[in-house]
Amino acid sequence: MDAELLSFVLRAKKRRAVLVLLSKERLTPAQIMKRTGMYESHVSRALKELLDKGTIECENPKERRFRFYKITNLGKEVLKEAEEIAKEINK
Repeated sequence: MDAELLSFVLRAKKRRAVLVLLSKERLTPAQIMKRTGMYESHVSRALKELLDKGTIECENPKERRFRFYKITNLGKEVLKEAEEIAKEINK
């Protein structure tokens, strides 16, 4: 596992929260906002950062509205390891 990528996810609760939600189902930014209580700007930033790292992908990037995001296999691997580390730290 790439230590830089793992650290990137662990450093931000918002990024990790978005990954957790997307690991369960595909969602739009509005759905993520509603479920997390995050501001639109925070969700947008987290999505952009996660997209850039390849941990999530947009299913319909040409759409201006109602874009659906889902976790990638890389994202699943990173999230699994990040959650294990977070559990160990919070014991």
